[in-house]
Amino acid sequence: MKESRGKTDKTSISSSIDSQPLVLDIEDFKGGFSFDALFGNLVNELLPSFQDEESNSLEGHTNSSGNDALPNGNIKFSEAGKWAQGASSPSFPEVDALLSLFKNSCTQLVDLQKKIDGRLDNLKKEVASQDSKHRKTLTELEKGVDGLFESFARLDSRISSVGQTAAKIGDHLQSADAQRDTASQTMELIKYLMEFNSSPGDLMELSPLFSDDSRVAEAASIAQKLRSFAEEDIGRRQNVSSAEGNATASRGLEVAVANLQEYCNELENKLLSRFDAASQRRELSTMAECAKILSQFNKGTSAMQHYVGLRPMFDVEVMNSDTAMLLGDQDSQPSPSHVSRGLSSLYKDITDTVRKEAATITAVFPSPNDVMSILVQRVMEDRVPKLLEKVLEKPSLSSPPPVEEGGLLLYLRMLAVAYEKTQELARDLRGVGCGDLDVEGLTESLFSPHKDMYVEYEQASLKQLYKAKMEELRAENQLSSESTGSIGRSKGASISSSNQQISVTVVTEFVRWNEEAITRCSLFSSQSTSLAANVKPMFTCLLDQVSQYTTEGLERARESLTEAAALRERFVLGTNLSRRVAAAAASAAEAAAAAGESSFRSFMVAVQRCGSSVAIVQQYFSNSIARLLLPVDGAHAAACEEMSTAMSSAEGAAYKGLQQCIETVMAEVDRLLSAEQKATEYRSPDDGLMPDHRPTTACTSVVAYLSRVLEAAFTALDGLNKQAFLTELGNRLHKGLVNHWQKFTFNPSGGLRLKRDITEYGDFVRSFNAPSVDEKFELLGIMANVFIVAPESLSSLFEGTPGLKKDAQRFVQLREDYKSAKLASKLSSLWDSS
Repeated sequence: MKESRGKTDKTSISSSIDSQPLVLDIEDFKGGFSFDALFGNLVNELLPSFQDEESNSLEGHTNSSGNDALPNGNIKFSEAGKWAQGASSPSFPEVDALLSLFKNSCTQLVDLQKKIDGRLDNLKKEVASQDSKHRKTLTELEKGVDGLFESFARLDSRISSVGQTAAKIGDHLQSADAQRDTASQTMELIKYLMEFNSSPGDLMELSPLFSDDSRVAEAASIAQKLRSFAEEDIGRRQNVSSAEGNATASRGLEVAVANLQEYCNELENKLLSRFDAASQRRELSTMAECAKILSQFNKGTSAMQHYVGLRPMFDVEVMNSDTAMLLGDQDSQPSPSHVSRGLSSLYKDITDTVRKEAATITAVFPSPNDVMSILVQRVMEDRVPKLLEKVLEKPSLSSPPPVEEGGLLLYLRMLAVAYEKTQELARDLRGVGCGDLDVEGLTESLFSPHKDMYVEYEQASLKQLYKAKMEELRAENQLSSESTGSIGRSKGASISSSNQQISVTVVTEFVRWNEEAITRCSLFSSQSTSLAANVKPMFTCLLDQVSQYTTEGLERARESLTEAAALRERFVLGTNLSRRVAAAAASAAEAAAAAGESSFRSFMVAVQRCGSSVAIVQQYFSNSIARLLLPVDGAHAAACEEMSTAMSSAEGAAYKGLQQCIETVMAEVDRLLSAEQKATEYRSPDDGLMPDHRPTTACTSVVAYLSRVLEAAFTALDGLNKQAFLTELGNRLHKGLVNHWQKFTFNPSGGLRLKRDITEYGDFVRSFNAPSVDEKFELLGIMANVFIVAPESLSSLFEGTPGLKKDAQRFVQLREDYKSAKLASKLSSLWDSS
């Protein structure tokens, strides 16, 4: 925007605006155009003077009328007229100038718009013209490109056609060249074939090729081709009905085949001789050359086998030295540990030798894996079996070697050692390299004759060991009995029982045998199902051994109880005996009682050791056997059932023995009561003295005896067995005491003494932890009151306890005053009501 500016006052501004109107240019609207800036440039020269005048007039008005204003800022009514008059004067004198300016600007803007519209129309026309030209040019270009693409397609098709033609020509040329080479080779082969077909056995007229040592490889190749061709032709002609001429041709080719076979044999033998000579000189290059040529004869099998057969490791002397090293002194029986060390050393030497041979084979033979396969196979089929047959002599099951010479166990241990070490050898040879040979399968085939009957040998060995152990124990017992001598029947019974006690150490030895057998089972059984099938009969052997051993031990302990019972029966005290005889009988009865107590303790020890033995077997089953049986459905449950069945015989013997123990204890209790219980102890005279509150001598003796003898039961028994035994003994004791007291008459003082005895017995049986027994002795304590209370109080004694009336009727009859107090008639109504 172009504008002439004068002085800053209104007159000059107005005059300048009127004299020089505002001129707008199109260039002003280009770039960053702002309407606010344009408007500001138009009015900024006029508006500041108006703003200054307005501010000045407002300040003067405020000063002159400051006193007329109200405190709240309003104007008084009296001054309102003046304010209205002042407001009627012009407040914006530049408005005319601005209107003139705006009109001028609008006029110029309209003119500018027209100019711009004109320019836009011209530009549109020009753009339309250029666009038409551009479209025309593009159309022409597209036509040219389409033509170019068509030219390229024709060129590509031509190139492809030329290439295919060239490829066909090349294939024809290559085929023609191959046919020419084949024809040339065929001609050569026919010529050579005719030479070999000349006459049988005549190899002197052959081409120099077949006698030139420098061309042995070529001669071998041609000879093999001729031989193959001739053999195929003969086979083909033999399958067709031949005419006479064909038959002649066949005979001619047969001559060639025979001559070729003879030549190949001579050549192969010559190469093998050269190979052997180079092998002795360790000339690996010559050996490799010969091996390469020999590979054309039966794929080199003869050369491979020839090389392996000449290895020093298969010499007879080497094998004999192996046997001597393995067996050691011929006069002594080799031990498994010695054989294990010997096999480890020999197998290590074999592995090292094969590893050295592998290096030579790799450098010499074109197919080293095949040679290694033959070498390792020779080792596993020749050298290893000769070692094993010296170690593994299969014994007879019908007449096995005695245990003193190792028995069947020695053979089984040798078998396990040999199998384990041979497996290690197979793994080592596999690591060295043996081609596609199944060396593990060869190992299994070596031991298959032994593994087929392995389970039977293992069972027979376990039975042989058990039989030998039992014979050893019987011999030791016999020797001990002979050295001790016979001191007396009762004492001898005790000694015999102690010498034949069940031994937990022996049962542990049974388990150790079985564990060793299971270890061998795991070694020989590759499949989990076969392992489970082999483990089951082994464990059955252990169950049979433990069951038989513990049952026999318990039966021997029962025999001592039976002998003690027989002694008691012999020395039962009768009546009307002299003092001397009675004293001797009493002494003998005490000896029988001592024998019974000793046999009781021995049986309890046997029961305890039997329980420990069963626990050892159960622990062994849980730790070692159970996991091996799990792969077979039902095997674990069947083994548990079999274990329970096997132990039932021992349980039956233990039950019978414990019943005999109760009989033994009760017999001694009866003897003590009969011998030491005095009738006067329960009919103390009523002399006014302080009554005796101590238990009777018989009670003290019985409790002391029970405390002493039952220590063994408390130690040997546990759980439900202990509870059942003590409950039965408590019931028998209660019954025996009741029957014993039925023999006496009681007065009140005697009743108090009886009550004291019952309390003593009750305190003792409380250690049985048998509630039913405790209850019976508590009722006995109540029953003893029938001897203490006055006759007239007897009826009230049983009020509220009707269950006691039946037993109380028997006890009341034992009162000293039963007849004098006429208690039968007085209590008849009480008994009738029950």
